[in-house]
Amino acid sequence: MTGAGGFIGHHLASYFRKQGHWVRGVDLKHPDYAPSDADDFQVRDLRDPEHAREATRGVDDVYALAADMGGMGYISSNHATIQHNNALINLNTLEAARQNGVARYLYTSSACVYPEYKQTAAAVTALKEDAHRPLA
Repeated sequence: MTGAGGFIGHHLASYFRKQGHWVRGVDLKHPDYAPSDADDFQVRDLRDPEHAREATRGVDDVYALAADMGGMGYISSNHATIQHNNALINLNTLEAARQNGVARYLYTSSACVYPEYKQTAAAVTALKEDAHRPLA
């Protein structure tokens, strides 16, 4: 699981461990709130392809939660840097998972991908997402 040092990733690692799964957590940092419950926690920079290969080696499933983020103020001021870093993280991790024969890959995102004006008031048209499946 990438992004395992973040709020959601930290809790997801704990959830999977409680379900009896072996968990590898990977992030640039250890969790801020409590020690990780992951069986194997690795501090790695997934912008580096070799780090991504090591992170995905020997696992069946990848839950991709890693991202350069830091709240709307940071995001609003650093669009190009964030897009560059997140593209590297996502492309490296996906390619590494392919190279390592990972069976399943779940890509996640954040409300931060939506325009700020859609997040500042409750009286806006609701955001809607739809899962897309490959064509047969």
